[in-house]
Amino acid sequence: MSDVIHLLPDHIANQIAAGEVIQSAASVVKELTENAVDADAHRITVNIKDAGRTLIQVIDDGRGMSETDARMAFERHATSKITDAKDLFRLHTMGFRGEALASIAAVAQVELRTRLRGAELGTKLSISGSMLDFIEPDACAEGSIFSIKNLFYNVPARRRFLKSTETELRNIIREFERVALVNPHIDFVMKHNDTELLNLPASGLRQRIIDMFGKKFNQKLLKLEVANAIVAIEGYIGHTETVRRRGYLNFFFVNGRYMRHPYFHKAVMQAYEPLVPAGEIPDYFIYLTLDPSTIDVNIHPAKTEIKFENERHIWQILASAARETLGRANAVPSIDFDMERTLDIPVYNPAGVAPPPRLHTDSQYDPFRAHPAHNWNTLQQGFEQERGAAPADLADLPPEDEPLPDGGGDGHERSLFRNVAAACFQYKNRYIITPLKSGLVLIDQRRAHIRILYEQYMLSMRQQKSVSQKILFPEIVELTPSEATVMPFITDELQQSGFELNPMGNNCYSINGLPAGIQDCNPAILLKEIIGDVMEHGVADDGRKAEVLALSLARAAAIRHDRTLTVEEMESIVAALFSLEANNLTPDGKVIMSVLTDDELAKRFKI
Repeated sequence: MSDVIHLLPDHIANQIAAGEVIQSAASVVKELTENAVDADAHRITVNIKDAGRTLIQVIDDGRGMSETDARMAFERHATSKITDAKDLFRLHTMGFRGEALASIAAVAQVELRTRLRGAELGTKLSISGSMLDFIEPDACAEGSIFSIKNLFYNVPARRRFLKSTETELRNIIREFERVALVNPHIDFVMKHNDTELLNLPASGLRQRIIDMFGKKFNQKLLKLEVANAIVAIEGYIGHTETVRRRGYLNFFFVNGRYMRHPYFHKAVMQAYEPLVPAGEIPDYFIYLTLDPSTIDVNIHPAKTEIKFENERHIWQILASAARETLGRANAVPSIDFDMERTLDIPVYNPAGVAPPPRLHTDSQYDPFRAHPAHNWNTLQQGFEQERGAAPADLADLPPEDEPLPDGGGDGHERSLFRNVAAACFQYKNRYIITPLKSGLVLIDQRRAHIRILYEQYMLSMRQQKSVSQKILFPEIVELTPSEATVMPFITDELQQSGFELNPMGNNCYSINGLPAGIQDCNPAILLKEIIGDVMEHGVADDGRKAEVLALSLARAAAIRHDRTLTVEEMESIVAALFSLEANNLTPDGKVIMSVLTDDELAKRFKI
């Protein structure tokens, strides 16, 4: 029997490895920009065409490479970052495995032009599917220019699974933002289809955040800083007044590397829990610096999962620092009305101008002493006589269609009586309870209203009969680059729903009108929440845009859980809900009502 086990060819092994390292165009941008940072670049430019399908080009002015290094860089496990296993525990570079360039070359057509600093001539090479096409001298600028063309051209199954242009571009921007946020000393430029999306000059950390996400962030950021023998933590967290359900920005970095860490996220959220509504999440940009030997970044090919030796201690330090920062920001000095102890501050008085009269106060004045004392007992007795005697219990109340007995009270008592005798009741300002033929039904008032409004918005958009209400003072909203990529895909649906938007340039829009019925809602926050929903569901270029938009509007306009409803309002919600064909679930799948049948009641009371 012949042997069946054999070694795979290098180009097949590289394609397999590329499946873990290079998952999309965003992965290519991440690896190449991190390599440029490791090469001590002062300026990095990223050019994208067709969301990375046609071209991904990364230009840097870093150290560059020699001809030999340029060729070796595309071999698997070839790296300049480490030399032995001990180096894994003292990493100060972004890359170290030597897999990225080999993986990119296995699934794309790659052209590299590079020149060492101080060298007279550079090198140009071309690789397609791990096979070297040519290598030759080239007169290029110092640094490196990587051009990645036709990504996944030789893996059609992977290319078909690429997401929409909007989604792929947003993912690229997200990876670009992560690298730019941790390297504010480097100039970054990003272009898509020759249109400049981001231009970030070298600056401090706070200014980098403002340049990237908008000038309004300058007022939102609270400085976070703490250092001890275990870890040094610095960065910024958002003010409690700026929390939101959608579109929040959460960034953790450790030793200059972006990471995801749900455990540390809980530490930050614990500081906010007593101060913000449930479900609201703040923005934060937090940077951790600690001994590289106490962390392990060699866990996942994406290098975004990191293990910490002192994870619990860092959690406590981070939670304490966040609480202290929020405490300082929310500390409000008490107001002192003791005028006798105030300082007499001199006021500049030009010659010939009489000083304003001084305000004299009497600290012994009590406004209640100016009125005669009331006989509260007499007032109470008169009030009881006017009210008349109320029925002893519910059994003594007459039917609603019968008149109240003589001396039975005024209109207030009639209103109270009708509320007691009505078919709908409200429980804890959250649930509506009403009887059915087979038992009782409990209805979540907010979810029911969301379902009702959702159907109304969907019908209006289908019939194109949406009504817009003008805003007295137009609201200016500044979008992040990721949010701005969504707007061209949903502009028509926004206008059909009742929004009136005017582009102002630089990712800014003027909101001049809102859909009718949207009240007590900040227009800028509403628009950002809608964009966040679209980004979360990834539906910017398919048929579900109207559904996501209608659900966002319904959430904004629906009644809250803490609102007290009148009987008429409850009856209106119940009637509208039961008139819908789909009334048991919200559009996002949450239960609206729960039925307690007569049989279940009988079992509970053992009838």
